Amino acid sequence: MTLAELKKIMADNGCVGAGGAGFPSAVKLADGADTLVINAAECEPRLYSDLMVMKHHLDEVVCGAETVIEATGIRNGYLCIKEHTGHRLGLTDGQKLSEHVAVKYLPNVYPMGDEIILIYQALGRIVPPGQLPITVGVIVFNSETLYNVCHAARDSAPVTQKWITVGGKVPQPFVALVPVGTTVRELMEKYRFSVPEDCVMIDGGPAMGPIIDPNTAVITKTTKGLLILPRHIPAIQSKLVKNRTVMTHASANCCQCSMCTDMCPRALIGYPLKPHKIVRNSLAMIEQNPEAFTEASVCCGCGVCELTACCQGISPRRVYQQVKGILAKNKLRYQHKGELKVDPNRDYRLLPSDRFMQRIGVASFDTGVPEFVRDGWKPTVIELPLRQHIGAPAKALVNKGDTVTAGQLVAEADGVISANIHSSVNGTVTDVTVSKIIIAVQG
Repeated sequence: MTLAELKKIMADNGCVGAGGAGFPSAVKLADGADTLVINAAECEPRLYSDLMVMKHHLDEVVCGAETVIEATGIRNGYLCIKEHTGHRLGLTDGQKLSEHVAVKYLPNVYPMGDEIILIYQALGRIVPPGQLPITVGVIVFNSETLYNVCHAARDSAPVTQKWITVGGKVPQPFVALVPVGTTVRELMEKYRFSVPEDCVMIDGGPAMGPIIDPNTAVITKTTKGLLILPRHIPAIQSKLVKNRTVMTHASANCCQCSMCTDMCPRALIGYPLKPHKIVRNSLAMIEQNPEAFTEASVCCGCGVCELTACCQGISPRRVYQQVKGILAKNKLRYQHKGELKVDPNRDYRLLPSDRFMQRIGVASFDTGVPEFVRDGWKPTVIELPLRQHIGAPAKALVNKGDTVTAGQLVAEADGVISANIHSSVNGTVTDVTVSKIIIAVQG
C-alpha cells in the first residue's frame, strides 16, 4: 500500500487521534519519518481504555502499526507502555511483536503520555518547541488510533465506536465500547451510575480533563473516559476557580520559589518555560505586550506546576492557558532559535504516578483493572457533533427525515484539517443543526 493510498483510506474512514487531541490522522503521515511511536502510555491516572484495547486487540494495534510502517517506509516501531502496563499485559521490554514493532518500557511517571516527553524518553530525541514530531523523523499515533487504522485499511470500516473508561466514584469502574454519539445521559441510565451532588463529571483524566454536564455531553471520537470525582479533591478544586481569581491570586501570592519551573516536564528537556516568572504578570500586562510571552504556546497543560509543585495554591497552568488565548487572538506563536539542553537533574525530578495520584486526590479510587463491557448495546438516540477533531467542523450531508445506516458518511471533511463523520447506528435523522446531527436509532 502506498502512502497516498493509506492517507485516503484514513481520511475516508474518519480516523482522528483517539488519545484525546483529535488531530486528523492522515495529515500526520509524511515522507521523511524513520520511527513510529505508538503512544500507549495512558498518560492520565484512572484511565484504562488503551490498556483494554491492547489486552483484547493487540494484534489489531500491531496490524495498524505495520500498515503505517509499510506505507511510509519507516524502519522501526515502538509500542511505548509504562512498566506496570507491561506487567499487566505480560509484555517485556524489547519484546518483538512483529517484524518492525517492539515493546518499549516507560517509567511509571506523569505525564509520560505527552508526545514531546514520550519521544524524548523513548528515543532521546527532542522535538523543537512549536514543531511537529516529523521534524525529528517521528510519527506518533495512539494505540486506539492504530486499532482504527487497521480496521479502516483491512475492513474498510469507518470510526463509529469508542473505547471509554467510566471510573472514579462509581459502584464498579468499567471500560466499554460504545457507539460514537451516545449521550452520556443514556449511558448512565444503561449502566446504572450517576453523579452525586458532591461530585462532578470529567471528560478525560483528572488533571487535564474539563468538567462537563452529564445531561448534555456526548461520546465523541476523542472521549477517553468519564470520571466522577468529589468536588473537594485538589484536582477538582483547581478547576472550579474562576480565571480572573486565578490571575489575581497568581500575581499577588507567588513567592518565587521556582519549584514549578524546576518540575515542569517540558522545561526539564530544555523547553523555554518559566512558569514562576509568568505568574507575576497581570492579564493587562500580558495583553499589552503579548510578543513577550510567546513561550506559553508550548505548554502542554499537564498541571504538574499547579497540582504538585506550587505551595501557594497558584495555577501557572491556568495562567498559561489565558496567555495562549491572547496569543491566538494576536496570531502569535513561539519561534524557537538555538539549542535545547536537557536539565542534568531531570531523572531526579520526574513525578512518580503514585505520588501524583496522592497529591491530586484520586489514589483512593484505585480498584485495579476494571471490567470490560462489550455487550452490543445501542442507545435510542445519537448526537454527532460536527466538530469531533482539531480543525474545521465537518459539513453535514444529510437532512431531517433521511434514513441512514451504520457506517454511512453523514458529514464530510471541510478542508485538509478536518474529518469525515459516519453514523454509528441504523436510524432516522431527526434534526440537523449548525453544530450536530441527531439520529433516532432504528429498532
